[in-house]
Amino acid sequence: MNKLHNENDLIRRIEKMFDGPKSKALRLGLGDDAALWQPRPGHETVLTSDWFLEDSHFFREKHPADSVGWKCLARAVSDIAAMGGNPRCFLLSLALPVELAGKWLGGFLLGLRRASRALRCELAGGDTTRRDKVLISITVLGEIRQGRALLRSGAHVGDAIYVSGSLGAAEAGLRELNERKGIAAPTNSALRKHLYPEPRLALGRWLAEQQLATAAMDLSDGLSSDLPRLCAASGVGARLDLAALPIHASVTTRQAQALALHGGDDYELLFTVARRNIAKIPAHFEGLLLTNVGEITRRMRMVVNDAGKLRNLEAGGWDPFRR
Repeated sequence: MNKLHNENDLIRRIEKMFDGPKSKALRLGLGDDAALWQPRPGHETVLTSDWFLEDSHFFREKHPADSVGWKCLARAVSDIAAMGGNPRCFLLSLALPVELAGKWLGGFLLGLRRASRALRCELAGGDTTRRDKVLISITVLGEIRQGRALLRSGAHVGDAIYVSGSLGAAEAGLRELNERKGIAAPTNSALRKHLYPEPRLALGRWLAEQQLATAAMDLSDGLSSDLPRLCAASGVGARLDLAALPIHASVTTRQAQALALHGGDDYELLFTVARRNIAKIPAHFEGLLLTNVGEITRRMRMVVNDAGKLRNLEAGGWDPFRR
């Protein structure tokens, strides 16, 4: 077990884990007061940040350390995917107890490095400190061609509403994890979806490059909470078809529709498409299901078509401030 004698020991462990060739755009990375990044000509910079907190977003006694490392970066990169961009580098701010500086830290850094390589997003720097619980803050820098970013604010009346993949699995995985004792292993697709989400970078890039999506965002808090945010930014309403929701095969019939509507952590893409472009949206994109689940409406109201009856859609997804 590696022991920390001071903060420099922790910084050296992180630097060693991420040692290797750097992209030319990262002119200066680890080891100085700040990083230097050179964006490519004709591109805009995309910036996002995300918290990942012990006992709020993960539990030390249940989540594998490597899944914490993977997920803290993947969920931040999902914001870049939602705008159609490419992640380039990230900053890691990490606070942890000194007793986790051995095996747990090693597993965390392995998962973070695996995500960094898989998502082609290199570590550029950050900060470290000591605290009684693990606090992680990730800031991701990405790029997108000038003027091609997908925004929440572009949806128009009559646009079709699409979601990628299937919904509810991550929430089902979390519920299963909470029923188990000890550290969970990804023994099924629902647990894997919860522990190791995959941001939809290729789909976001394709939608942006082909200029097919009028608006987009990622599904992190649940469809019932995220769709109203997109509609509010666009000044429109929405009507969802409950029967059209793509429900993950791991979700049981009794809970399926509720999890598909309100379950968070799926990190799929929610996007809108103009009527004239609906025929250009395939049923699958690189094996990923794309489903038309509703329509943008004029009235700023969220409704669900439930077997021919319209009812109001109440936001029931993740909200850290909900009482």
